[in-house]
Amino acid sequence: MSTLLLIDDDIELCELLASWLTQEGFQVSACHDGGSARRALASMTPDAVVLDVMLPDGSGLELLKQLRHDHPELPVLMLSARGEPLDRILGLELGADDYLAKPCDPRELTARLRAVLRRSLPPAASSQLELGDLHYSQARGIAILGEQEVLLTLSESRILEALLRHPGEPVDKQELAQLALGRKLTLYDRSLDMHVSNLRKKLGPHADGRPRILALRGRGYYYSI
Repeated sequence: MSTLLLIDDDIELCELLASWLTQEGFQVSACHDGGSARRALASMTPDAVVLDVMLPDGSGLELLKQLRHDHPELPVLMLSARGEPLDRILGLELGADDYLAKPCDPRELTARLRAVLRRSLPPAASSQLELGDLHYSQARGIAILGEQEVLLTLSESRILEALLRHPGEPVDKQELAQLALGRKLTLYDRSLDMHVSNLRKKLGPHADGRPRILALRGRGYYYSI
């Protein structure tokens, strides 16, 4: 049974979602502000977190930033009542694995959670991919540049792994989205682009200044060699 921490100040919504998700096989705990969420996370590590952007004692985005520092591989799905594009972009830039606007269909939330949890399962057999000065540990979900470890979110690690398995060859954006998000991209959906942008920033350029990850218009992204 997957454990889930639901962080939202809307108590009625939390009760509704907790009831639905419990029926779907999740073990759900709920917190209604950032302070109680931090205390809960200090004593437990859930399998996934559903986090609202707006909390009564601060921004959910600030809590997300802390989560990414303390638990870089913990799957986090953001919720926002406003559904503003800026909220979505900021959430993805800070490392959220996926994003839903409220009110959301509990069935879609369940599907998104199951997708992100499937991607968080450890690989059947550990392997390490190497390309130039970059080493990627599939088992740990960590990139190593020289002797420097680069912590990646779950989505970023899935993207990097796919690109390293086909160096110099473009990987279709829909294929990457399926690997990184567990779903296909919809019209105007820039979630994948934001994850790639974050990955680029973390890896930096090659030693000679060339970008490591490039886009090929109409065909996808590729890791340059």
